[in-house]
Amino acid sequence: MPIPEDVTGEEIDKAVRQELQSLPKTLAEDVAKNLVMVARLLDEEPEKAYGYARVALRLASRVAAVREAAGFAAYGTGKYAEALKEFRAARRMTGSAELWPLMADCERGLGRPEKALSMAGEPEVQKLDRAGQVEMRLVAAGARRDMGQADAAVVTLQSPELASNAVHPWTARLRYAYADALLAVGREGEARDWFAKALEADQAGTTDASDRLAEMDGVQFTDALVEDEDEAEAEAEKGAEEPRAEAEAEAGGEAQSDGGSEKTE
Repeated sequence: MPIPEDVTGEEIDKAVRQELQSLPKTLAEDVAKNLVMVARLLDEEPEKAYGYARVALRLASRVAAVREAAGFAAYGTGKYAEALKEFRAARRMTGSAELWPLMADCERGLGRPEKALSMAGEPEVQKLDRAGQVEMRLVAAGARRDMGQADAAVVTLQSPELASNAVHPWTARLRYAYADALLAVGREGEARDWFAKALEADQAGTTDASDRLAEMDGVQFTDALVEDEDEAEAEAEKGAEEPRAEAEAEAGGEAQSDGGSEKTE
């Protein structure tokens, strides 16, 4: 796959560059460039990111960072079995529990919420940092909902992190998930409050909390936009018809004048 000229491979994380030092220099550079492309495209063009990840995997399948990148790319395109395989491989190579929540979410994607819920109770969760434990809580709540246990999902998300007024990178998503869970059990008033709190914390725009709030408040931006467009089109057509009508009237007047002259003669 083509690599843009501005990609040098130096853009990747220092720790990943160190991992690639086990490879021959030219090979390491090629792998690094493909990993840069995966990172660039993962959010906006996941299929393309997946293609670059497959190239990197073909070149250096024994590098943990490559297996992890391949896992993220597969996850981003909904290839959960493949993602789980790559995450497991990366975990075996590093011994880190960091990917545990993602592995559990892959189990959900594969239609095995019971397995995901079981993983939420494993000792690996205690090895996670605070952000990782919040991610695991989100996955567990999702698994509860997959199993039709909506009330249990609400309880699962109730935690010190949810109650805290401090804002962290995961705060908006946690509040949003709680609002959505509340809405699922019919607690609409509370849900609206938590969507508002999610929006307040969502500086990066990672959720659609503003849209959900507008929907709950009965605001219909799309319909209003369509009406404005229709009115603009009607005005444009009216503006085009007026000169045409005037021209036709003038032409008619001239014809009548010419006809009158002929009769006089």
